[in-house]
Amino acid sequence: MTRKLLTPEIEAFRGRVVEYEAPEELGRSAIRYFATAIGDENPVYTDDAAARAAGFPSVIAPPTLVCETNQGVVRPRDAEGYIGHTWDLPITGCRTIRGGNEYVLHRPVVPTDRITTRWELADLVEKESHGRSMLIVTSVATYRTETGEVVATNTDTIIYQELPA
Repeated sequence: MTRKLLTPEIEAFRGRVVEYEAPEELGRSAIRYFATAIGDENPVYTDDAAARAAGFPSVIAPPTLVCETNQGVVRPRDAEGYIGHTWDLPITGCRTIRGGNEYVLHRPVVPTDRITTRWELADLVEKESHGRSMLIVTSVATYRTETGEVVATNTDTIIYQELPA
C-alpha cells in the first residue's frame, strides 16, 4: 500500500512564486567560465569579432547558462550546500529524481544583461509506480532582463519517489 504524498500541506505550495534578481550584470567571465566548463569552444562565447560576424552585438552566453546556473540566487546554502532554487517541500521518505527540463530560448543572453528569475510552482501530480507513490512537481522559471524582456523559460520537473518500505 502506498502513502499519500500530495497532502493538503503540499498542495498549498501550488501556485507559489518566488523571484531572484541578480545583483549584477552577467558578465564576460561568467560566460567564458560556463563555456569552458561545458567544453564548448564556439568563439561566439569568447571573441567579440566572431560574435559580430555571426550577427550578435558582442559575445553571447551558451544557451543554457541562464537556466542552469544560479547567478541570480542570493540566499544561504542549504544543509547539503546547495544555493540554487528549491521549494523546500516538506516531503520525507522519498528519493528525488530530476525529471527533465524543457527550455524555450527567446534570444541569446549578453554580458550586460542583468537577469531576474521568476519561479512558479505550476503543478503537482501524484501517481503510483511499481506499488510506490510518486509526486511529480512541475515548476516554470521565466528569465527576464532588467527591461522586462523575456530571454528564456525553463519548465523543470522534479519527481519525489517513495522509498521502499
